[in-house]
Formats: sequence, structure tokens, C-alpha cells
Amino acid sequence: MDDVIALPAVEQARLIAKRELSAVELVGAYLDRIERIDPSVSAFTHVMRRSARADARRKDAALARRRRRPAAGPAFYGVPVAVKDLNFARGSFTRLGSRAYRWFYSPFDDKVVAQLRRGGFVVLGKVATSELGALPVTEPDIHPPTRNPWRLDVTAGGSSGGSAAAVAASMAPIALASDGAGSIRIPSSFCHLYGIKPSRGRVPDPYGRPDQHMLSTCGPIARTVDDAAAMLDVMAGVTVGRPHWAPRPEAPFAELARRDPGRLRVRFTTASPLVAAHPDVAAAVRRVAGLLAELGHDVEEGGPPQGEVEEFLPIWQRMIAQAPVLRPGSLQPVTSWLRAAGKKLSAEDVHARQVELDRRIADWFGDADLWVTPSVAVAPPAIGAWRGLSPDHTFAQAAELGAFTALFNVSGQPAASVPAGLSSAGWPIGVQLAGRPLADGLVLAVSRQLEQAIPWSAHRPSL
Repeated sequence: MDDVIALPAVEQARLIAKRELSAVELVGAYLDRIERIDPSVSAFTHVMRRSARADARRKDAALARRRRRPAAGPAFYGVPVAVKDLNFARGSFTRLGSRAYRWFYSPFDDKVVAQLRRGGFVVLGKVATSELGALPVTEPDIHPPTRNPWRLDVTAGGSSGGSAAAVAASMAPIALASDGAGSIRIPSSFCHLYGIKPSRGRVPDPYGRPDQHMLSTCGPIARTVDDAAAMLDVMAGVTVGRPHWAPRPEAPFAELARRDPGRLRVRFTTASPLVAAHPDVAAAVRRVAGLLAELGHDVEEGGPPQGEVEEFLPIWQRMIAQAPVLRPGSLQPVTSWLRAAGKKLSAEDVHARQVELDRRIADWFGDADLWVTPSVAVAPPAIGAWRGLSPDHTFAQAAELGAFTALFNVSGQPAASVPAGLSSAGWPIGVQLAGRPLADGLVLAVSRQLEQAIPWSAHRPSL
């Protein structure tokens, strides 16, 4: 099954639909790989072996009962998916990376996981997150740290570190993740994967909260742009269910990703007032900018975005403070620090701060169609590198990782991390593509142009 596991998720779905591969075989192959590989990576927090195998059997039986294959069915019928442990999945423990939720068992799916099931996915299990999704490394107290399959001594990133590690280690073909300040793009960058944070309003808040101004949204982490686009169609209600409040795209994202984006105004930068880009990262950004120029786009270097950590910090503190916690004494020090400050902030003051930052980001973005920046400007931290640091020092380190990504959570614009090779030390580098508000299809289309120019999906870590 190694050759099948190496296929994109959309190809696996086609094989199942044609009955050249069974869901039972595919799910079983991934479960076997999880058993072999995950002890060294710690991506999974709860493997749902029995329910995954049972769901696969039901799907195979349903296909066998059909006299002829329908013209169109669920996009990912029988394909396994890993679900981030900030999401609720029926029949799983949902611990949110925290000892405060050690025994929380979910009898239901949240809004996003329900969409994935409608899209035909089989849930393999839950994958690790930092505590309450607060940090860009995945090292909560409740389980061992999640390691990077490319280099086991460094982090897979966060907060969707388990999602990225599971896909990078071929323990899942695709994964559900979420992103409040870079939590899809940071681990995608560190693990040589494609991850897109969709526009605000594309995907519903999994918990049913009002989300017109929220930083966080769910999105896919995948190997290929086609897989990510097709999964985004499912999550956003374009192909199943119904869309959220953002305007419906003119076509499914899987189709928009394959369209010629035309000649675009592209700006790039490697500079930030918050962090100095590693030379290998800066070189990767310039290579991508050069490729885009070769592809016919108008490319020019622009200035850095302006802002300070102290301007964003209250917005993040307020968001982390909103999570209900029954045992606050069980939280890690940095999480407690963020929540304590966040509870003192009013929603009105935080919203006003976000509106002001949003205006400044729009002014900086200007008339460009696309900005190219580092996804992460620095190397992935070693496992345990932040252990023992004071909470404020920990957040200062975190801010360096999210210096280029958090901007687009504030503004709600779509942004993706594209694999752009390895550093001289062997760790993956991601380059961020950020589009205008609601231009998800354009970001996907340019990402696919780059994927064709620098094919990355066959390049995998050896474990």
C-alpha cells in the first residue's frame, strides 16, 4: 500500500469510487502506519481505530450496493482524515492540548467536522495542538511534544503541529487544522506542506460562535494544492452543506485553483520590524518572487509591514481568555498569563484595536493582488527550547514565528504557505502568499502555478 499512501487524497477518492481500492484497505494501511510511526512523532492524541474501521466498512458496503457509480458523490468518500484536537469529533476525547480537559469526551461533531463527514471522510483520530491553540509549538503538558518528521529534534510547529506532522509522516493523507495567528501556515512551513488559511467567513466557526471579527478559522493542511482546494470546498459548504456568510465563490475552489490567474501585481518583502529573516528564508522568498516574474506576473519589492508585538498581544489575550476552562489551575503558565490579562480587556477596546490594525494592513497591502513573504522567518525551535522561559519571554519567541502570518488573521485575508525547499541545515522553508480579501481562489491558483514550477509533493522525510 505504500504507493497508494503516496497518492494525493483526491486520487485515493477516485480509486475508491471506481472500486479499485476499498476504504477498509486504505484506512487499515494508515492505521498500521500510525501504530509504527507515531510513537516517535507524537502527532496523534486519540486514534479512533474501531470507529474508523467501522465507517470504512459501511462505505464499502454502500458502494457495493450501488448498481452503477453515480455521476457525482461526496468528494472524499472513504478517504481518511486527521482532525485537530481543538475540534469536536463524535466518539473521541477532545482535550484541547490541556490537562484541564483530560477527560472530556465528545458525543457529537462540531460544525466543521460534520461537514467533513458529509464530504465522505473517515476520521482516523485526533491530532495534537498546543494548549488551547495558544502557541506556535506543540508541547503541552498533557502528552509528549509533537516532533517534526523531517528532524525529530525540532518542533513541527503549532498550534496545528499534530495535523502537519501526521501528513508529513504519511500517517494521514490530509488533515483538518485551524489558524488564529499562523497555526496552519507555521506548521505547514516547518513540515514542507501546503496549508491555506481561508478568508474570514468562508468556513463556519466550529463551535457556532459569531465570527465576523474572529482571528481564527479552520482550514486544510495537505500535500497538494488540489487536495487543499477540494477539502476547502467541503469545509466551506461549496460542495456539501451550505456556505457560511462570506460570498459564495464564482466556482468551486477546486476549479478556481486550476484557472489561469492572469497577470498579477505582486509585491514581496523579507523584512519585518519583529524579526530578522534567516538568510536561507530570505533567499527562498526571492526565488519564489523570481519564479512569479518568470510566470508573467509584475513583481516588485515592497516595504515591510509595520507593527509591534504589544499592539497585537491584547487581541490574542482576549481570544485565549474566551475559552471556557473548568480547572484553570491545570493550565500551563503561558496560557494562564494570556488568559489573566485577556479577562481584564473589554470586547469594545479589543475590537477597536483590531479595526485600527486592519486599516494599517490594508494601507500596506495597497493595490497589490498578492504579497509574498516568509511564512516563518526563522528556523524551527528545538524541542524543549522554550521550556522554563517566563510567559512574556515565551510569547516574545512566539511572536518571531508569527511575525508575517498574524497580519492576515487580523485582516481576515486568505493566505497560504507554499513549500519552497530546504535550508542548508535540512529544515523545510515555506513562503507565504497572501491575497486580497476573499481572493481565496486567486491564492490557490498562484499556489498551483508554483507547485507546477517547483513540484514538492513527492519530496518526503525518511522515517
